[in-house]
Amino acid sequence: MTFDIWWLSYLVLGAFVGFFAGLLGVGGGGIMVPVLTSLFVAQGFPKESVVHLALGTSMAAIVLTSFASLRAHHRHGAVRWDVVRHITPGILLGTFAATFIASRVPSKPLAIFFACFMAYVSLQMLANIKPKPSRALPGPLGMSAVGMGIGGVSALVAIGGGSLSVPFMTWCNVKVHNAIGTSAAIGLPIALAGTVGYLVNGWGAGGMPPLSLGFVYLPALVLVSVVSMYMAPTGAKLAHRLPVATLKKIFAGVLLALCAKMLHALFF
Repeated sequence: MTFDIWWLSYLVLGAFVGFFAGLLGVGGGGIMVPVLTSLFVAQGFPKESVVHLALGTSMAAIVLTSFASLRAHHRHGAVRWDVVRHITPGILLGTFAATFIASRVPSKPLAIFFACFMAYVSLQMLANIKPKPSRALPGPLGMSAVGMGIGGVSALVAIGGGSLSVPFMTWCNVKVHNAIGTSAAIGLPIALAGTVGYLVNGWGAGGMPPLSLGFVYLPALVLVSVVSMYMAPTGAKLAHRLPVATLKKIFAGVLLALCAKMLHALFF
């Protein structure tokens, strides 16, 4: 009976993630990681692994949503494939390497880093900060270096990279709709490399719950992914009818509250 209740919580989380992804164009990692961490702690999963399990599961869930998002933006001609081509090698290397770092950092410091980064994202939303275009995109080597940085941070906080790549491309004079579309495209290699990394690093880890592969918990992955994919179009339809600017501020507040709940679950 208890197990069924947890499954229901993953369905609710998937609906929440999918709705806000479609409505505001944000990745689900900011919601999934703190909620999954709190749920895993409540289920009695080992505290030393719950954040890693939440990060790996979130990364795997982002694979399907990022693929769907990539297709949608490509159909609208919004993806700068030249940028994708130059930044992807660094993205793959940075994301995969960072999972090895994350797997060796204890849960509590990793949760603090996640909370600090999400606080930055939330403040960016609240202040509606947008960098002014001031330079051109760097060359292939520079793009690979940027990709390593974006991929590395993305792996540590289980995001698709949009909160970093969109401001970077906007700063480099890429049009906003192209920056968003291109960010959606590079979210796929981030999610794939991150998922593989967390699978590899969690393989054989002690104390993992049944139905996990490495640091990916399959029941949460399947239920969150399926429901979020169905809910994303609903959010997208409402994006033109609701006060998105106000909702972004509410969403930022929700992110901060979820991070606070995650830290409370781990430290108290």
